[in-house]
Amino acid sequence: MEMVQGTSLLLYAAVAVVALVVLIAKFKMNPFIVLILVSLILGWAVGMPMTGIVKSYETGVGGALGHIALVVGLGTMFGKMMAESGGAEQVANTLIRVFGPKRVHWAMMVVALIVGLPVFFEVGFVLLIPIAFNVAKRTGTSMIMVGIPMVAGLSVVHGLIPPHPAALFAVTAYNADIGRTILYALIVGIPTAIVAGPLFAKLANRYVSPNPDNPLIAQFVDEGKKDRPLPGFGITICTILLPVALMLLGSWADVFFAPKSFPNEFLRLIGNSVIALLIATLVSFYTFGKARGFDREAILKFTTTCLAPIAGITLLVGAGAGFGRILIDGGVSKAIVELATNAHLSPLLLGWFVAALIRVATGSATVAMTTACGIVAPIVTAAGVSVRPELMVLATGAGSLILSHVNDGGFWLVKEYFNMTVTETFKTWTVLETIISIMALLLTLALATIV
Repeated sequence: MEMVQGTSLLLYAAVAVVALVVLIAKFKMNPFIVLILVSLILGWAVGMPMTGIVKSYETGVGGALGHIALVVGLGTMFGKMMAESGGAEQVANTLIRVFGPKRVHWAMMVVALIVGLPVFFEVGFVLLIPIAFNVAKRTGTSMIMVGIPMVAGLSVVHGLIPPHPAALFAVTAYNADIGRTILYALIVGIPTAIVAGPLFAKLANRYVSPNPDNPLIAQFVDEGKKDRPLPGFGITICTILLPVALMLLGSWADVFFAPKSFPNEFLRLIGNSVIALLIATLVSFYTFGKARGFDREAILKFTTTCLAPIAGITLLVGAGAGFGRILIDGGVSKAIVELATNAHLSPLLLGWFVAALIRVATGSATVAMTTACGIVAPIVTAAGVSVRPELMVLATGAGSLILSHVNDGGFWLVKEYFNMTVTETFKTWTVLETIISIMALLLTLALATIV
């Protein structure tokens, strides 16, 4: 069977996405099974060699879970220690006190913008979700009002602001100045986060109300010990920000020590997201465990029992990544890149458009941003068009966030933790990502007329 080419590929991919949504949302089929089935059928339909379809799918699942399973597992243990010690409650109480119960959605956006700077979206998400659950519970606010500003803040820094890894890669690819890029990214990113976060949350909250019977809330909100002394705010914040600080150190390794030297490599190692989370989790066994009067048996119990509820989430994230891999190996991504390159757009629009199409095809903002830079940078250089490289970074980053759907791990993380249906996740998370993408592009184009 010959491989399908050109626009037919895009049609098959669109049909596959629609089939996924209908089977999961309308026919209430198990999303994990549906993702596997539709991916395999799509691989066969576009003419992938039969021997390679399952291999391709497994590669996608393995590639995502190699990172995500470790991050979600360690982050859940960390979150459980934070909940059991009362640390999440302490942070929630402080945020409510400082911002007031009616403005906690603004508080969650600010916290996410700070915590999300050096970390991947998933890492920031697992670090902040216990605090979001606690804030929602204490103020009687829905997870939409608290959670949407949180994921908006994380998403904006993920796509636009160095020292985030994808944005840093784009800075290098376009030969942009990092200081200027950060300045422009803040000018574009902060208004974007406000609109897609607190303002959109108010609107979404009218139309979407997730099932309040969320099994994960019990995991991260401890209701049985109302009068116990809580850990200090300082030690709690230091423990939460420890992995963030380690990742920042890792990204600045070359500033402190010569590349390839032992101290440089050591900083890079502890700055790896998995190692940073592992160190923070071990530290939490003391700050949230032993120092709060828990013995080894209690800590073992907390860290073992908390993993069961996240097994389904982790598998779904992997299954979505497998679908993304089939789209790549089936040639859909390549067809999309050809479509974008032949569109003859201005450099900023081209960067945004290529990244947007790769994002829709692969589900990964990081892959979309890094791939689009590799494609667009040489075209812009060859065309000799004068456009600020810093703005190219922002336009490409904006495109990489658009229209998150069933092939994106973030889609399933948000769906499961917020206890939403697939349709509700489209109405909230997918719309939020698209608002960020379009608004960031418009602000970048406006900035291009000034600088």
